[in-house]
Amino acid sequence: MTLTLLYADEHLVAIDKPPGLLVHRTQLAAHEDEAALQRLRDQLGRPVWPVHRLDRGTSGVLLFALSPEVASRLGAMFEQGQMHKRYLALVRGWPPDEQGLVDHPLARDPERPSAGQTLLDAQTRWRVLERREWLLATDPRFATTRVALLEAEPLQGRRHQIRRHLKHIAHPILGDATHGKGPLNRAVAAFLGTQRLWLHAHRLAFEHPLLGTALALEAPPAIEWRLGLQAG
Repeated sequence: MTLTLLYADEHLVAIDKPPGLLVHRTQLAAHEDEAALQRLRDQLGRPVWPVHRLDRGTSGVLLFALSPEVASRLGAMFEQGQMHKRYLALVRGWPPDEQGLVDHPLARDPERPSAGQTLLDAQTRWRVLERREWLLATDPRFATTRVALLEAEPLQGRRHQIRRHLKHIAHPILGDATHGKGPLNRAVAAFLGTQRLWLHAHRLAFEHPLLGTALALEAPPAIEWRLGLQAG
């Protein structure tokens, strides 16, 4: 499958990563041969260097450098908060407010118990874009399921930051096998006819590290997002 290029010049390239594709091969998924890094390298016919990561289930804007020097500069920009990221998330329930800020420290490794780990500062801004009510009973007390489309802006880049923060405020992302609810996820997948993590890296804005130009790279959400919001 050919990757969709969102931007390319002699220094860097951005793709629209499909859900389910690893950023690079890893021992944690040793059985997987496909990854965005290798696929993009073969597509361009030259080496590429990843400068950040998206979870396997997350789709959207993914940035690569075309040299180690540019990779180092872009990596430093991510660490210094010079990359402005916006995501779309489809979550369970209706937040009581139209927008808010989750200010909740996170342990470095979400796959280990938080006790004993150093807690890192983490803030995520969010706002409600749409509210929907599906004719889907996932709780015996209710005949419908309420969902909301949120825009989320993580101010850091902690691992699973958006997923963990939205769980913290009791609005987990649909399809999140780690931080969500299994019965709800299975019911939603059957209802929509597709199984995925409903998190999409919609926009990445930053200043080009060599050219100094302002870049705002956007990946439009796939059609299943609109179909999902129209469901019910």
